[in-house]
Amino acid sequence: MKKISPQAIVALEKALSVIYWYKDDLKRYLYQAIDHAEILSVINWSEPKRNIVARVISMLEKNGEKTYDTLLQLILDVSTFDDFTHLIALENGKEKVRQAKDAVAALRKHTSGHVNIQQETEFIKQRREQLQKQTSELNRVKQSIEQLKEIFYNLASTKDFQARGYALEKLLNDLFLLYDLAPKSSFKITGEQIDGAFTFNNDEYLLEAKWRNELTAIDDLDAFSGKLQRKLDNTLGLFISINGFSPDAISAFSSGRKLMFLMDGTDIMAILDERISLPDLLRQKKRAAAHTGNIYLRYQDMISK
Repeated sequence: MKKISPQAIVALEKALSVIYWYKDDLKRYLYQAIDHAEILSVINWSEPKRNIVARVISMLEKNGEKTYDTLLQLILDVSTFDDFTHLIALENGKEKVRQAKDAVAALRKHTSGHVNIQQETEFIKQRREQLQKQTSELNRVKQSIEQLKEIFYNLASTKDFQARGYALEKLLNDLFLLYDLAPKSSFKITGEQIDGAFTFNNDEYLLEAKWRNELTAIDDLDAFSGKLQRKLDNTLGLFISINGFSPDAISAFSSGRKLMFLMDGTDIMAILDERISLPDLLRQKKRAAAHTGNIYLRYQDMISK
């Protein structure tokens, strides 16, 4: 493993700080270029760009062999960066483009000892195409989330409860499909409730959802628990009640074996606001139910700890 020179690291920090003007653009680029979520998840994205970049690179350096290839690939990617159209429209855009090109050129001088740029041209092209494809997919997901959020807001104000139930059925189907949590079959509405099943992290789940004005009561959870007990041992339950649950219902099913955990409308909004993904929310809810007995850990409780 050839040591990356300090000059190359400094040049990388400079280039990464200027090839994107907006921090959101830089954040998206780094999430696509670096396949170590454990590093990016601890970054304070409210800091200045230079501080963000320095922190990311420092953590890649400190992890040694584990992230050496990632750091080297990042240097290669940035040293061949050649699309500056996003900077032109900014105030003093030409000057920003000049600074970015100069920084990339300075970084490129430090790459010859690690990689042969000519030999890697095709690889770079393929990686860029892959990043563009991933970015396109992220944009598609973001657009879909925005559409679902608008639908959810509209449903909250409707007085046609039957129509709301059918719309919620479609919304949940679309949301689970968006995160590749494909239901066993489409969630179906029966009376006032939505029933379905899905697989997540090798566990089988039954799903029940309700959207009515009153809190979901103990009788509803008791009936759902009966369904779960008649299934195989590895079957768990997710009960979604948009307007929440009565305290006695939560208390009754917070002791003993935890077969289910609960989700409400504030959790759905956290997903639609992109504060947390559906898979991450499910993982944290399951962990809380197993480790603390809390079957109703809401997103707002997670972040207030």
